[in-house]
Amino acid sequence: MFPTTHQATSHHRPQPKQQKKSPPPASQDLADLLRRAATADKTVLMTAINEAWAAPGSFLDLFLESFRQGEDTAGLPRHLLVVAMDGRALERCNAVHPFCYLFRVDGMDFAAEQKYMEGDYLEMMWRRNRFQQSVLELGYSFLFTDVDILWFRSPFPRLPRAAQVVMSADFFVGDADSPNNYPNGGLLYVRSSPATVGFYRHWQASRARFPGHHEQYVFDRIVKEGYAGARVQFLDTAVFGGFCQHGDDLGRVATMHANCCVGLDNKLFDLKNVLQDWKTYRARAAAGNAQGFSWRVPGKCIH
Repeated sequence: MFPTTHQATSHHRPQPKQQKKSPPPASQDLADLLRRAATADKTVLMTAINEAWAAPGSFLDLFLESFRQGEDTAGLPRHLLVVAMDGRALERCNAVHPFCYLFRVDGMDFAAEQKYMEGDYLEMMWRRNRFQQSVLELGYSFLFTDVDILWFRSPFPRLPRAAQVVMSADFFVGDADSPNNYPNGGLLYVRSSPATVGFYRHWQASRARFPGHHEQYVFDRIVKEGYAGARVQFLDTAVFGGFCQHGDDLGRVATMHANCCVGLDNKLFDLKNVLQDWKTYRARAAAGNAQGFSWRVPGKCIH
């Protein structure tokens, strides 16, 4: 309680009762949300949405649908924390999902489509990065996924053993430990430890050395500089693919990302095709005739 000013008292008059401080709304108690959403080993899935990405029939619906259509992925949203960047996105999240957190930034509006490197895009990405750090500091590991990623198989058995910091790649060079991979922060696993918290602090501090650049660029620079505080690895696009580069073996794929694509309408159009291709593949696999079946060429996201 905040201290109160001193007042004269009387033995004939009862003291006013102190008002109890009301608890924050459930959606704003981050530690409680993490506790309820986490797996037994204190790992959470996370994604972030704004009003433009959360609208009915848009990315959030497609994202959640992919879990229902994947192989043994239907239970994964039980461990998903959705970070809403504005009030409308929070309302929409609360309508369809149990674990929603409103991420407030005073004086900034993240509700509209944030075009790459325009408007509030940079600040949104760096604030998101700092939020991830706060999750690690609370003792939770996380697998962050952009909401324009479809999930077809659980990523956890497919992560490198003893992974510390593992990021997806636009283009994978064949070696998970190579700093020459092309990083994409849309899929990012980080195990909570003093080493990874230290990595995030170094990442945040390095922003000042690269003014005007987003967090992915700075990540690439500090990895190429040889930061030694935590092991950084990258994901094979044959398994964790995207429109930039992906494998054609649907028997291996875990996720598909609408990267190398500009515009929400374009991304949504092609991701719907990807989900339909996946459904067709599963039906053929069940019938034993999936041999040689693969993705169709993106119709609007050709880069």
